[in-house]
Amino acid sequence: MKNFVFISPNFPTNYWMFCRELQNNGIRVLGIGDQPYNELNEELKRSLAEYYKVSNLENDDEVYRAVAFLIFKHGRIDWLESNNEYWLERDARLRTDFNIRSGFQTKDIPRIKFKSKMKAYYEKAGIPVARYYLVETLEGCLDFIRKVGYPVVAKPDNGVGATHTYKIENEEQLIRFFDSRYEDIPYIMEEFINAEVNSYDAIIDSHGKPLFETGNVTPMSIMDIVNNMDNSIYYIVKDLPEDTRALGRATVKSFGVKSRFVHFEFFRLLEDHEGIGKKGDLMGLEVNMRPCGGFTPDMINYAHSTDVYKIWADMIAFDKTDMPPGKDYFCAFAGRRDGKNFVISNEEILEKYDENMRMAARIPDVLSGAMGNQMYMAIFPTREEMDAFFNDVVTCHEEDTAEPEI
Repeated sequence: MKNFVFISPNFPTNYWMFCRELQNNGIRVLGIGDQPYNELNEELKRSLAEYYKVSNLENDDEVYRAVAFLIFKHGRIDWLESNNEYWLERDARLRTDFNIRSGFQTKDIPRIKFKSKMKAYYEKAGIPVARYYLVETLEGCLDFIRKVGYPVVAKPDNGVGATHTYKIENEEQLIRFFDSRYEDIPYIMEEFINAEVNSYDAIIDSHGKPLFETGNVTPMSIMDIVNNMDNSIYYIVKDLPEDTRALGRATVKSFGVKSRFVHFEFFRLLEDHEGIGKKGDLMGLEVNMRPCGGFTPDMINYAHSTDVYKIWADMIAFDKTDMPPGKDYFCAFAGRRDGKNFVISNEEILEKYDENMRMAARIPDVLSGAMGNQMYMAIFPTREEMDAFFNDVVTCHEEDTAEPEI
C-alpha cells in the first residue's frame, strides 16, 4: 500500500475531499496538522489512516519529526503534499530531506516560487512577459521607470496572492513605497499591464500530459480588490480558449511539470502594449504549482459536471483517470464586502438565483482579503446570464461608488 502524507488536510476546508479520493483509491493517507483531532470534520477523520497533531505548522522541527514518526510507523512515504501555495517550499524541503522523489525538491523552488525566475521559463516557451527590475535602490527604480513609464507595480518576488502589492503612479508614491516596504523581503517592480487574468488550470500526469484542463477569468484586479477592499468576482470558463490551452501546455513543458494540479496565470491584454502584443493576446504572469485556491476546485466541478478531487487522486494512484466528461457551464463566484450598500439584498439574491446557486456562505477571515466576506457560487449556460448575476450581486447604491458595473 502506498503512503501519502497530506500536510494541513483540514485547510482549506474542502481539501478533505482530496484525502477521501486518495483513500478510495487504496492509498494510506497520513495527515499532519495543527487542529485538534476532535475538531476535524467527520469526513476527514474517516479519510485518514492516522493524524499527527503538531502545536504549530509553522514549526519546521515539529513537522519534520512528525514525518519521521510516520515513516517509522508506516514505512516509506511515496508522496508528500499540501496542495497549498503557502507550504510549497516546506513541502519541497521535506521531500528532499526524506528522499521522497514524487514532487518538487528544494533545488526546484526558485524557478517555481520567485516571480523574477519564472519569466525565463515563460520566455523559453515563447511567451512574452513584462519588463522588470529587482528592487535594490531608489535610483535603480527611477532608472527602470524612465524606461517603462508610470504606472508600475511592485510586489514581493516570492509572495502569495496580492499581499504587499502596490500600484505606483508617481514619484511621491514611489518614495512612500520605498520608505515603507519590508527591507528583508525582495521586491520585484514590473511595468503596468492593462489586462485581465486568464488562467490555465490542469491536472498533469507523470509524463507531463494533461488529464483534465479548464481555466478561469478574473475581470477585476486582485491587487485592487485587496488594497481597496472591493468586492470580488471571477468565473470558470465554459470552454477553455485554444490560445490559453496552447500556452498552458507550453508552460507545463517549459517548467517540466509532472504529476501535479497546476494553476498558471496569464494576462490577456485589454489594449495594445508595445513589446508584448496586441489587444486580446496572452502573456505570462506567474505559475502556481498547486490548485487554484479557495473554493475553485468546487467551482470547476460545478462548471464541468466532474470531480477534480477524484481526477487528481486517480493521477496519484494510477497515472490516469476514468472520470467521464460532463456538461459544461460558466461557474461564477461573487464575493461581497461587508459594509457596502448593495442594491439587492442577500435574501433577494438567493431567491432570484435559487436554481443556479450551488453555494452561498460566509468566507473564512483568512481568505476574505482577496475574496470578500459573503460568497455566492452559481452556474449559467450563457455569458449574458452570468454577467447579469454579477451585476445583481455587486452593484451598490450610487452613494457607494467603489463598485463599477460589469
